[in-house]
Amino acid sequence: MTESLYPLRIAAAPISWGVCEVPGWGHMLDAHTVLAEMAALGLTATELGPPGYLPRDPGELRRLLETFGLTAVGGFLAAVLHRDRQDAVARAEDTAAQLAAAGAEVLVLAAATGFDGYDARPQLDGSEWSALVDTATAIRDVAAAHGLRTVLHPHVGTHVESAAEVERFLADSDLDICLDTGHLLIGGTDPVRLARRHAERIGHIHLKDVRGALADQVRAGKLDYSSAVCRGLYVPLGEGEVDIAALVHTARAAGYRGWYVLEQDTALRPGESARQASDDTGRSLRHLADIALAAAGI
Repeated sequence: MTESLYPLRIAAAPISWGVCEVPGWGHMLDAHTVLAEMAALGLTATELGPPGYLPRDPGELRRLLETFGLTAVGGFLAAVLHRDRQDAVARAEDTAAQLAAAGAEVLVLAAATGFDGYDARPQLDGSEWSALVDTATAIRDVAAAHGLRTVLHPHVGTHVESAAEVERFLADSDLDICLDTGHLLIGGTDPVRLARRHAERIGHIHLKDVRGALADQVRAGKLDYSSAVCRGLYVPLGEGEVDIAALVHTARAAGYRGWYVLEQDTALRPGESARQASDDTGRSLRHLADIALAAAGI
């Protein structure tokens, strides 16, 4: 395969198996089950999931990941950035220390509202927005002291969600972003166009695909995000509205050599097994392989 596309650095994330920080999100599979499913698919790296899901002790965490042939890529932190700066920075310090000790590379930061979940959010005034940007910068510096990069994750139900907010953050901050194809599309941003316009600001990539009709309802405020996830908002790569091939080609052509994290947000019903989630992730992996074959002319 041509170097222009491969090798891609592909990683997994526990959210693809329904593991989420939101209270009441759904049935949570145990870590051994989720990591074993990742390994069975041939994946060799993962983000760590919500705080507390995997062991906090660095040695124990490394041993657990090594049991399944996995390495740590990074972790997600949803923090309230527009107020309580001291608390947000302290949480980031704790998270960054754990990530660095586990051998991870990136802290994925989201501008949380302070509410549980991602179904509602208040509007910020100018001073709150400035505080958000300043706190994100402070967290970037804290993480850098641990050898980590920080990226800001535009995310449904946070204070950087809409196309206007993404552009405003890029203009007001020098942090790179986590280009999450699903959350951007739901928020009204074309992820491929964003990658072309701001190629130099892509610090990390989450790959999702989305059912357009459900995304439209979430964007219009007709359907809660959590309800849309339960109704199948996210689908395997290549089966929704996101042009995954164009996104990968655009990022590679711009020089991006970071991680592509397969992250299909899922909520499991009580007693539901990992099988469907693993099948969906396997289909996404096959879609990425097809993209590589096409690029190589095979």
